[in-house]
Amino acid sequence: MTEQLTAQQKLDQLLEMKTTFAQGGGPKRIEAQHARGKLTARERIDLLLDPGSFDEIDALVRPRGSAAGTVGPEAVVTGWGKVEGRPVYVFSYDFTVLGGSLSEAVAEKILKMMDLAMMTGAPIVGIQDSGGARIQDGPESLRGFGEIFAMNTLASGVVPQISVILGPCAGGAVYSPAITDFVFMTEGTSQMFITGPDVVRSVTGEEVTQEELGGADVHAVKSGVAHFALAGEEETLAEVRRLLSFLPSNNADDPPYRSAGDDPARAEEDLLTIVPAEPNRPYDVREVVYRIVDDGDFLEVHDRYAPNIVVGLGRMGGRTVGFVCNQPMHLAGALDINASRKAARFVRFCDCFNIPLVTLVDVPGYLPGTSQEYNGIITHGAKLLFAYSEATVPKIAVVLRKAYGGAYLVMSSKHLRGDMNYAWPTAEVAVMGPDGAANIVYREEIAQAENPEARRKELIDEYREKFANPYIPAGRGFLDDVIDPRETRAKIVAALEMLQNKADRNPPKKHGNIPL
Repeated sequence: MTEQLTAQQKLDQLLEMKTTFAQGGGPKRIEAQHARGKLTARERIDLLLDPGSFDEIDALVRPRGSAAGTVGPEAVVTGWGKVEGRPVYVFSYDFTVLGGSLSEAVAEKILKMMDLAMMTGAPIVGIQDSGGARIQDGPESLRGFGEIFAMNTLASGVVPQISVILGPCAGGAVYSPAITDFVFMTEGTSQMFITGPDVVRSVTGEEVTQEELGGADVHAVKSGVAHFALAGEEETLAEVRRLLSFLPSNNADDPPYRSAGDDPARAEEDLLTIVPAEPNRPYDVREVVYRIVDDGDFLEVHDRYAPNIVVGLGRMGGRTVGFVCNQPMHLAGALDINASRKAARFVRFCDCFNIPLVTLVDVPGYLPGTSQEYNGIITHGAKLLFAYSEATVPKIAVVLRKAYGGAYLVMSSKHLRGDMNYAWPTAEVAVMGPDGAANIVYREEIAQAENPEARRKELIDEYREKFANPYIPAGRGFLDDVIDPRETRAKIVAALEMLQNKADRNPPKKHGNIPL
């Protein structure tokens, strides 16, 4: 007859099992992970969460299927903890265990976290470092990915979802991060691609490295898949914490209020000179943002993609605000396909999570050219129009310098249900710029003049004085006020306070059909 274990022996057995499982794939594989310049799954969680707050869930789940009988844990660490005292759910793939591959059990662990996040209303952060589906498990691993994608979709707009790519993320695995709200990548150690270099070589004959195909720089600059690309894992996870500090826990909450020592009515003298009076002279619109947000704290999103538009998060009067700003330093601030997609997605995110929108306008129009037309600027440009029209959060816009044509309409105009629309005295709001307008409206008069060029300049000045100013739209109520630039912060903070209890609903429907 087998002797029964004492209570203490059972506790010792549990402690030994948990200690073994906490080692992941064991010391050698942990050493190999560090040699690649990467942290372990648990080290990453410790950096992400408040010290001592992590509570692991499903720590004792073991591999089954092809890996049944393996002594040790499955290839993902799951649980919850806190970031700045607020609950966050997390799953972190463990590359030291079977290459971080996804199996039926791995998927079940991840799905449990997502389900808990949805039920309790807390963000979920997924840390990716995985070789993809566990090939030996066949359809079971594919089923796991499919169910994760479905849960990502259902959670979209309910709780914030953040993906942190700290290693490989390939094949079908990339679609989960693509559905989430924000994607972080680390330079030099993270890659995302549908098909790897070997497949690319065999199918197309192209020679390309993993980094060239799907590294952080590629997705931060060219594809726009990555919203943030940072130098190291510590810096990346610190930036995830910073992002979470701006966001509400779910779509029923307001963003966290953070009292600032910054005077809400602070006047900013620099705003008189930052924006040049000349309509074609560039400047950095971020310099305007830095001067009107609380304490100059602005978290830019997608900072290296579509740089002709700037989006990001800041606070005004202690409240989180989403900024969308034309950037005259790139393409004169014109809207193109990539800028429209970038801004539309950000506007929709803010609307999902009750984040008011502040739009700084200085836009000459849409970028012309066959490349833009052939690639669908009509459809892509309409995404931004759709996003602003659909948004029910407070929407405040300030025309800093110029707002012409359809691009004026798209940038949170009164006609797209903007709540408060302001302009600086230097603003030009018109169907098109004075040069183009004069050439069309006064074509015959210019052609018949003794000195056509001199007459053209006179008529341009005349058009600018008559039409290209903020007072005609202000006279029609399209602008609520023309303001002193120095008072921009005070005006926006006051408007945000006035709109704090805004209640607006779209017509009942299953969902709109955004032009994809």
